[in-house]
Amino acid sequence: MSASAIERTCYLADENDTVKLGQLVGSALSAKGGIVFLSGTLGAGKTTFTRGVLNYFGHSGSVKSPTYTLVEPYELAGKDVYHFDLYRLADPEELEFMGIREYFDGKAVCVVEWPDKGQGFLPQPDLLLSFCPQGEGRNVTLQNGTEQGYAMIKTISGALF
Repeated sequence: MSASAIERTCYLADENDTVKLGQLVGSALSAKGGIVFLSGTLGAGKTTFTRGVLNYFGHSGSVKSPTYTLVEPYELAGKDVYHFDLYRLADPEELEFMGIREYFDGKAVCVVEWPDKGQGFLPQPDLLLSFCPQGEGRNVTLQNGTEQGYAMIKTISGALF
């Protein structure tokens, strides 16, 4: 965790709220890029959130989780956006063989579902989101992992909390 820690939790009532949160985070990522880790159970809203990030950058098509390919690359609005899903990763060392470090170049937007599966081979995230189903919606906790993540949470807080 960075020197300045911040954590915020919000309730997202439905799929539209989850997409809107993704769009807000996409906006905060647009200038510098960054790394976002998503955790939560199957069906908690991680891919729906990612659709919102991609929508912000101009993607209007469907978004599927790259469960078997591990990564789905997008080039949108002059920005490289990578959607990782590590759910089926058998061994974190596989990430090294696929050249994982090349994706995290400091300019790209990298959204990683199931980051715990890649422990030891993934860089520090700027932002960590934990999704927890709650009734018809979900609670989402946002935590920073870097100073950039701290600034991102501060930037979007007015629209959420």
